[in-house]
Amino acid sequence: MSTVFVAGATGRLGRLIVDSLRRRDVRVRALVRPGNTEGRQAFDDPAIEIVEGDIRDPADRLTRALQGVDVVVSAVQGGAEVIIDGQVNLLRAAEQAGVPRWIPSDFSLGIDRLDYGDNDFADLRKRAAESYRSSTVAPTSVLIGAFLEVLNMPFYNWVDWESGTFNYWGDGDQPVDFSTYSDTAEWTAEVALDPSAAGRTVRVAGDVLTLKELRRAMERGSGRRLEARQLGTTDDLRAEIECRKAVATDAFEYLLLQYNWAMVTGKGKLDPLDNHRYPGIQPIGAEEYFRQTMR
Repeated sequence: MSTVFVAGATGRLGRLIVDSLRRRDVRVRALVRPGNTEGRQAFDDPAIEIVEGDIRDPADRLTRALQGVDVVVSAVQGGAEVIIDGQVNLLRAAEQAGVPRWIPSDFSLGIDRLDYGDNDFADLRKRAAESYRSSTVAPTSVLIGAFLEVLNMPFYNWVDWESGTFNYWGDGDQPVDFSTYSDTAEWTAEVALDPSAAGRTVRVAGDVLTLKELRRAMERGSGRRLEARQLGTTDDLRAEIECRKAVATDAFEYLLLQYNWAMVTGKGKLDPLDNHRYPGIQPIGAEEYFRQTMR
């Protein structure tokens, strides 16, 4: 039986990854911050070992927790102190413990195709990846496109169910990759148990649709009418990003637009997709997702 160490185990994606691993009879060591009583209680399973700590703990402490681990999975979220400093610290501890493989917290668009400056959060992951190249622990980046759950949230400004509008930039004809959190967890568990994935990038998606097709899928799934509203061209979007960056006090004031830009220009498109490598996973498409969540 394999043993997988999961950092970020109490987060939205992390908990699902733990569940997916357990369904495959994998022993899990879940890293839980001290004092997170709710997080500990969520893992009521004798095959899940709770390890109190943080990925920024002293490396020798993490090294002890990683002894005998086959794969490390990181599902952490945060700024540079977590994505770069914390993950690199975890990686160094994994090296000392002799862990052969790990999956960093990349779960996103095709960040390997983006340039520095295209997306602030992608920049953090690209900088962290520079530290992986010389490591004895083989990385596997799992890229899944955009989370459907996130796109359905009001702050993303794509869909307004109350007013019945669907907003988009560009011409709406660029294919975009979409996945759910649950399918991402399933793929991550499969990748963790797939030795052939060591040292490579795995690209998977639950659905690939243009934004025009996505709107129609949302309408069919929800049973509601959505009026399409074009907000501007991709050049307009880039200009809006630069305007916001010039006066921003926080990256979140323009970050979502950066994700939009990577999607509608096609620069963040996943290619090729590796869904065929994991035929046991039948992902949820956009129409079915909105049927389940909006009815």
